[in-house]
Amino acid sequence: MSNNLKRTAGPGRPKGSRNKTTVALKEAILAAAEKHGEDGRGKNKLAGYCLKLAKEEPKAFAQLLGKVLPMQVTGEDDGQIKVVIQRFSDS
Repeated sequence: MSNNLKRTAGPGRPKGSRNKTTVALKEAILAAAEKHGEDGRGKNKLAGYCLKLAKEEPKAFAQLLGKVLPMQVTGEDDGQIKVVIQRFSDS
Protein backbone atom coordinates (compact mmCIF):
# COMPACT_ATOMS: atom_id res chain seq x y z
CA MET A 1 0.00 0.00 0.00
CA SER A 2 1.31 3.42 -0.89
CA ASN A 3 2.24 5.91 1.83
CA ASN A 4 -0.05 8.45 0.11
CA LEU A 5 -3.20 6.45 0.89
CA LYS A 6 -4.35 6.51 4.47
CA ARG A 7 -6.83 3.99 5.76
CA THR A 8 -9.35 5.18 8.25
CA ALA A 9 -11.35 2.95 10.49
CA GLY A 10 -15.10 3.14 10.52
CA PRO A 11 -16.87 4.90 13.35
CA GLY A 12 -17.40 1.66 15.29
CA ARG A 13 -19.79 1.51 18.22
CA PRO A 14 -20.53 4.74 20.04
CA LYS A 15 -18.55 5.07 23.25
CA GLY A 16 -20.30 3.27 26.09
CA SER A 17 -22.60 1.21 23.87
CA ARG A 18 -22.62 -2.54 24.27
CA ASN A 19 -21.87 -5.21 21.71
CA LYS A 20 -25.21 -6.50 20.34
CA THR A 21 -24.03 -10.11 20.40
CA THR A 22 -23.03 -9.86 24.06
CA VAL A 23 -26.37 -8.27 24.97
CA ALA A 24 -28.32 -10.94 23.06
CA LEU A 25 -26.35 -13.76 24.70
CA LYS A 26 -26.87 -12.30 28.18
CA GLU A 27 -30.62 -11.96 27.54
CA ALA A 28 -30.81 -15.55 26.28
CA ILE A 29 -28.96 -16.91 29.33
CA LEU A 30 -31.19 -15.00 31.75
CA ALA A 31 -34.35 -16.09 29.90
CA ALA A 32 -33.24 -19.74 30.01
CA ALA A 33 -32.44 -19.55 33.72
CA GLU A 34 -35.85 -17.96 34.42
CA LYS A 35 -37.63 -20.61 32.40
CA HIS A 36 -35.73 -23.41 34.20
CA GLY A 37 -36.11 -21.95 37.66
CA GLU A 38 -35.50 -24.02 40.76
CA ASP A 39 -37.38 -27.11 39.62
CA GLY A 40 -36.89 -27.25 35.86
CA ARG A 41 -40.38 -25.81 35.38
CA GLY A 42 -39.72 -22.18 36.28
CA LYS A 43 -40.35 -22.26 40.04
CA ASN A 44 -39.18 -18.95 41.55
CA LYS A 45 -37.81 -17.94 38.13
CA LEU A 46 -34.26 -16.53 38.05
CA ALA A 47 -33.90 -16.43 41.84
CA GLY A 48 -34.97 -20.09 41.97
CA TYR A 49 -32.37 -21.04 39.39
CA CYS A 50 -29.69 -19.17 41.35
CA LEU A 51 -30.77 -20.96 44.54
CA LYS A 52 -30.55 -24.32 42.75
CA LEU A 53 -27.12 -23.41 41.42
CA ALA A 54 -25.94 -22.31 44.88
CA LYS A 55 -27.04 -25.64 46.37
CA GLU A 56 -25.84 -27.95 43.60
CA GLU A 57 -22.79 -26.10 42.22
CA PRO A 58 -21.51 -23.79 44.97
CA LYS A 59 -18.17 -23.15 43.23
CA ALA A 60 -19.89 -21.99 40.04
CA PHE A 61 -22.31 -19.88 42.09
CA ALA A 62 -19.44 -18.28 44.01
CA GLN A 63 -17.79 -17.33 40.72
CA LEU A 64 -21.00 -15.67 39.53
CA LEU A 65 -21.36 -13.91 42.86
CA GLY A 66 -17.84 -12.59 42.55
CA LYS A 67 -18.74 -11.04 39.19
CA VAL A 68 -21.69 -9.09 40.54
CA LEU A 69 -20.21 -7.89 43.84
CA PRO A 70 -18.28 -4.63 43.81
CA MET A 71 -14.51 -4.92 43.88
CA GLN A 72 -14.07 -2.57 46.83
CA VAL A 73 -16.56 -2.68 49.64
CA THR A 74 -16.74 -0.30 52.56
CA GLY A 75 -19.25 0.04 55.33
CA GLU A 76 -21.49 2.97 56.07
CA ASP A 77 -19.55 6.28 56.10
CA ASP A 78 -16.42 4.37 54.98
CA GLY A 79 -16.53 2.41 58.23
CA GLN A 80 -16.35 -1.30 58.91
CA ILE A 81 -18.49 -3.76 57.01
CA LYS A 82 -21.34 -5.43 58.87
CA VAL A 83 -21.90 -9.02 57.71
CA VAL A 84 -25.26 -10.67 58.31
CA ILE A 85 -25.62 -14.37 57.55
CA GLN A 86 -29.13 -15.70 57.04
CA ARG A 87 -29.84 -19.38 56.81
CA PHE A 88 -32.86 -20.56 54.89
CA SER A 89 -34.65 -23.81 55.46
CA ASP A 90 -34.92 -26.29 52.57
CA SER A 91 -38.71 -25.99 52.48
